[in-house]
Amino acid sequence: MHPNDLLLGAQARTGTLPVCDHYSGVEARMRKSLALQEEMTQEFGACVFDVTLDCEDGAPVGGEAEHAALVAELALGAKPGARVAVRVHPVDHPAFENDVATIAGKAGHRLVHIMLPKVETPQDVERASRALHAAGARELPLQGLIESPAAVHRAFDIAAHPRMQSLSFGLMDFVSAHGGAIPSAGMGVQGQFTHPLVVRAKLEISSACHAHGKVPSHGVVTEFKDRDAFRAAASRAANEFGYTRMWSIHPDQIRTIVEVFAPSADEIHKATQLLRAAEAAGWAPISFDGKLEDRASYRYYWQVLQRAHQTGRQLPEQAREWFARNQS
Repeated sequence: MHPNDLLLGAQARTGTLPVCDHYSGVEARMRKSLALQEEMTQEFGACVFDVTLDCEDGAPVGGEAEHAALVAELALGAKPGARVAVRVHPVDHPAFENDVATIAGKAGHRLVHIMLPKVETPQDVERASRALHAAGARELPLQGLIESPAAVHRAFDIAAHPRMQSLSFGLMDFVSAHGGAIPSAGMGVQGQFTHPLVVRAKLEISSACHAHGKVPSHGVVTEFKDRDAFRAAASRAANEFGYTRMWSIHPDQIRTIVEVFAPSADEIHKATQLLRAAEAAGWAPISFDGKLEDRASYRYYWQVLQRAHQTGRQLPEQAREWFARNQS
């Protein structure tokens, strides 16, 4: 049997998406982002980041309809195999209905998801889902942005909605929603990992996603010029907070996210050797490097190889064969 069927099977599991989600809303930057995605796909042999075209922050006030039309045009013009998404306006914004009708109605078949900002309740998700149905985009997944204390409280219910694919954390709006109770440092590259209320929110969102087999996506880190600080933040998001995906708001952040969220060469080697030994034993428990391993750990190491494949890492020939079988 293929590891994907044997080890994941009917298990509730966190979905798989590219580890980086890159946002841009100005026309020139949106076009550059799509061109960069194509270049890096050729370099890595896999599409290692999504491009999310932004209506919420990208559209000028009063020009929302024109911006939605531009975004639809860009999505339709993207190269085959491109992974393009769109962030629309919130469900209570006057431009929401037109965003969905224009973008999902015209280009839904070229999109990988719609990002829904300021999700407060499962009813918001349901309203967006109905709008997508009306636009003819019945299968297009939704992703949600959690940006308030009340939304954090409902994160498990929001993540449970069958249309929801991933949840992200809107740090700056979350801090602002506390009326000054969280200092501005709570939005910074260090404070967002130490202030108790922010830490609690991040962990709730991550846990809600893992509970319902959805992808937890870490949000914005604005200090894009301080590469060491950004790398440290990405590492904490991945290794301490359970996030398997992260936002980029500047092209310089993309490679760092891909590198940090990818398994190391040592992890890939161990995962390959252990899983080949398990396969030889018919996936029964084995002793490996003096430790008992069974299907629980096999599942973990198979997910290591999946992440390696997604991030364009070099895989041993023994591991490449599994992925070739999975695609055939």
